[in-house]
Amino acid sequence: MPLHLTKVAYGCDSVDTLRERLALRAAHGPTAFLTTRYLPKRHDEIAGGSLFWIVKHQLVGRTPILAFGEAESGKTAIHLEPRLILVQPRPKRAHQGWRYLEGKDAPPDLDSAEAGMANLPPELAGALAGLALL
Repeated sequence: MPLHLTKVAYGCDSVDTLRERLALRAAHGPTAFLTTRYLPKRHDEIAGGSLFWIVKHQLVGRTPILAFGEAESGKTAIHLEPRLILVQPRPKRAHQGWRYLEGKDAPPDLDSAEAGMANLPPELAGALAGLALL
């Protein structure tokens, strides 16, 4: 089971804003990327993993991680697919930078979750998950 990362989608107040931001990051090439100061120590375990996004204290979606590379000024670039896959919302406290998320603890994709979940607006699904109704 691959290892994943979690990151706060800083400045994104909705899933739609996050989607737009990913599309803008990929405007100049086939992948989106973000930079971080340090290469994750467990980057070999992240092969095939995803970056799970936190919006309003909820894990709401994931973006598959393609590779790690070098960025300017000695930083690390995390290359991502420029798409957002919605997941079953799960409460998650905000944090700075990124954190590891074990595969067994990752929320399932909405497509593979219970029937009808994929049709719920992300905000409603997040509110229901916050009330422990999902």
